[in-house]
Amino acid sequence: MISYPRQAIILCGGLGTRLLPLTENLPKPMVKIMGKPFLEYLIEQLSEQGLNHFILLTGYLGDVIKEYFGDGSKWGWRIDYSHGPKEWDTGRRLWEAKSKLEDNFLLLYSDNFVQFNLKKLISIHRQKNIFLSLLLAPKPQGNIKISIEGKIKAYINNRIGEGLNYVEVGYMLVNRDYILSLYPQIKNYPDINFSKIIEILVKKNQINGIIVKDTYHSISDVKRLRITQEYLKLKKIILIDRDGVINVKAPKGKYISNWNEFIFIDDTVESMKQLANEGFSFIIVTNQAGVARGMISEKTLSQIHKFMIKKFESENIKVHDIYICPHHWDKRCECRKPEAGLFFQISKKYMLRMDRTIYIGDDTRDVEAAFNAGCGSVLIAPNSHGFIKNKPKWSIKVNKLSEALPDIFSYMNGT
Repeated sequence: MISYPRQAIILCGGLGTRLLPLTENLPKPMVKIMGKPFLEYLIEQLSEQGLNHFILLTGYLGDVIKEYFGDGSKWGWRIDYSHGPKEWDTGRRLWEAKSKLEDNFLLLYSDNFVQFNLKKLISIHRQKNIFLSLLLAPKPQGNIKISIEGKIKAYINNRIGEGLNYVEVGYMLVNRDYILSLYPQIKNYPDINFSKIIEILVKKNQINGIIVKDTYHSISDVKRLRITQEYLKLKKIILIDRDGVINVKAPKGKYISNWNEFIFIDDTVESMKQLANEGFSFIIVTNQAGVARGMISEKTLSQIHKFMIKKFESENIKVHDIYICPHHWDKRCECRKPEAGLFFQISKKYMLRMDRTIYIGDDTRDVEAAFNAGCGSVLIAPNSHGFIKNKPKWSIKVNKLSEALPDIFSYMNGT
């Protein structure tokens, strides 16, 4: 069984030619976003997943990276380096660092960023009992073809072929000994691209692909860099549930079916006002199975929400949007909490980093949804003792929203 990895290896040797002139005097991962290198955002993300030992495989202008990060102690990290000529390909860089590698490690490119859960990745990797698991993202004209069951059927690096609708995003869980044992099978080793290793693993059926549902971002060219800069900006948007949080819930088995039944929870409205005064705004995410059950029409639901928004506007509370799952729970859709489909829609539209976002709810399923989305959670549940299978790393439980305000201010301001 794979042990929990303690080490992340990051490929940092590329020339970054598509980012010229930014990379004339900077290696690609050191391109600045809001005053700090992209690589720092990536290492911070890994550190928050429990990793604290990083080996940076440097090449082009590697001294710039080493001068900035040093041994990593400034951030509480341990950083080592394996440096080689800029001409080395990715496979050669990993090979030359083999004496520094632990039995299992996370291998990453240094130009992509995606939300992921390392514990989930390890769990799936163990279940499959294979030697490399990598994260995949949907992409037209990608380089990977998968089966209906999710198995990787083809890996074509030149992206010529049918059904290549996915691409690897550069987060890989790797078994050292098996991967290194494949090198002698490849012509001209160790001077190879790591993609040659992936090709062999596909043929041997020793690789597993895990599809990420959130959008991935990249700094591989100037256009993508601008998008990533917007994505990584800290945004003061809070996600919040409706029934039981904003308004008093209907009795069990029933739904708020008209505006006269909609009773605001005063503490929540006052708390939202305080948050709004500090520059925060909101997006509402709510299950409304009453639509599918025929207990309320979409038109009536829309009217209720218009009145609700009018009340918020009168209190200077900004609500950007309302996301609704109208489906019956038997449909098992991806948009009904505790699934996180609506959260990923929000992330894409509003360029939200879910690991820097909070969801406020009143049910254990809301906490599970936050976990599945990768965000933090506030559970307003004074009388709840329900079992929570998966809880986000940042999660608090309060009797009313006002009790959570100091923690929300701290979390959302990054302090």
